Amino acid sequence: LLLQKEFCFDTETTDISAVDAELVGMSFSYLSGEAYYVPVSDKFEEAQKLVQIFTPAFENEEIKKIGQNLKYDALVLKKYGVDVKGPLFDTMLAHYLLDPDSRHGMDAMAEHYLNYTPVSISTLIGGRNLPKTMREVELRKIAEYAAEDADITLQLKEKIAPELKDPDLVKLLNEVELPLLKVLTTVEFNGVKIDEEALKAMSSELEEEAVKVRDRVYELAGEEFNIASPKQLGIILFEKLQLMDKPKKTASGQYATGEEILSRLENQHEIAKRILEFRELQKLKSTYVDALPNMVSSYDGLIHTNYSQTVAATGRLSSINPNLQNIPIRTPKGREIRKAFVPRAADNVILSADYSQIELRIMAAFAGDESMIEAFKNGRDIHATTASRIFKVPLEEVTSEMRGKAKSANFGIIYGISAFGLSQNMNIPRKEAAEIIESYFTEFPAVKSYMDRVINEARENGYVSTVLGRKRYLRDINSRNATMRGYAERNAINAPIQGTAADIIKVAMIHIHEWMMQEKVKSKMIMQVHDELVFDVPKDEVELMKKKIEELMKNALPLEVPMEVGMGVGKNWLEAH
Repeated sequence: LLLQKEFCFDTETTDISAVDAELVGMSFSYLSGEAYYVPVSDKFEEAQKLVQIFTPAFENEEIKKIGQNLKYDALVLKKYGVDVKGPLFDTMLAHYLLDPDSRHGMDAMAEHYLNYTPVSISTLIGGRNLPKTMREVELRKIAEYAAEDADITLQLKEKIAPELKDPDLVKLLNEVELPLLKVLTTVEFNGVKIDEEALKAMSSELEEEAVKVRDRVYELAGEEFNIASPKQLGIILFEKLQLMDKPKKTASGQYATGEEILSRLENQHEIAKRILEFRELQKLKSTYVDALPNMVSSYDGLIHTNYSQTVAATGRLSSINPNLQNIPIRTPKGREIRKAFVPRAADNVILSADYSQIELRIMAAFAGDESMIEAFKNGRDIHATTASRIFKVPLEEVTSEMRGKAKSANFGIIYGISAFGLSQNMNIPRKEAAEIIESYFTEFPAVKSYMDRVINEARENGYVSTVLGRKRYLRDINSRNATMRGYAERNAINAPIQGTAADIIKVAMIHIHEWMMQEKVKSKMIMQVHDELVFDVPKDEVELMKKKIEELMKNALPLEVPMEVGMGVGKNWLEAH
């Protein structure tokens, strides 16, 4: 391996969670059609000794390492004391940049590029009369399977790399996505500590509250029934209580009792409000409060989420097991969950750094709207400024209601919202929403021309781009179907903004990680959630970290509009946020 300019490698393990997985073997390929498999002992110390024989190859800064979903393999090796260094090439990431909307799994790509169907893992494990994990598969079979994986990945690299001709995409791969892969490997390995006792207490509280709310629903309904049954609920709401003149029905003929319907009713009818409350309590309890303790790793007692760079077509990161991007923030009850995310040591605190209104700032920069840019540069409240312009009142006379409407308009416009959509969001008549949008475009003509410009560019090119040249292909932009075309047009407006926000936070993460490594700080980066980065920091490093993180986040990708970063420190994530 040390004689090669590049080699492809893959790991076989016992678990899809890299931190919990035990290594079963490693496969290597550096010549198309040829690969090697190295089995590894099931005793950790012996396995580690064997893996470390390969350290000079893995940690060689000159040799390029090729893989499919390399972050997983790098994490597994990190657990065995090996850091994958030097240039990387991940076939999954490269393919994602070429075609964000398609499938990036090895099997799908092998079919497409090589016209070949690899051996499926389901023929080896998990089925009836089959072993449970790779550890029990006989050596001959696992060697064939693993060696094929390494060989196919190498062949895919040889097909995909030449397709990456666009200099922007090459730069994005080598300067953003691949360096970020190394950052995410560290962030995932660092893990997050949760306070299981706090979650237990929260679970009991939610249970008690849910029972109270349920009993109130029964009282209002005049009888007991199964709230979780849409059929029974529909009959209570629309036949017994007759809450709507013409209730909507689903395809199966039942009454529709989804969130949208109940939200419309909640201001007039307490029962609708209470049912929504009951559902929220149930969801918080089952999806988060009771589920998080089950995700704690037996390896180190921490939670290790799995970030994906290839799920969201816009370039944003997503995460699973647990999905940190979905931890509720809109309701006071939901926010409480953040209390359970705590530092790993008594002398540490949680530090949160959050980009403020990043998408609005990017829109102002893209549109080149002087008054918006000026408001951001002078640190003025952008929603109040917008309200003052669209409602034609002096800034000091803007009411909180006006500001609220302007805020909905500001965020709605970024997503190409219609008068109907805005009226639903704000609970106002459609006519008033249309007037707000019209007034907005009259006051901010540069925003309107930005929107028209990107839609026209998308029509001509079939895609839109972010500042760093990340592309979002819009196949329906010229569709005759108005609904599909409208959806593509809204994406054309929003994808460059959302994608640029994603690029900015990714670049910031890379710069912060590099600085932390260089300075050898004890602090750890532990989460990325939307526009926020979260750190676990010893108290004596707080000031240093705050100063440097703010500087690196603000200057990640300089635009016409300055970036603002909100910082918070606390004994848990809720306090810090």
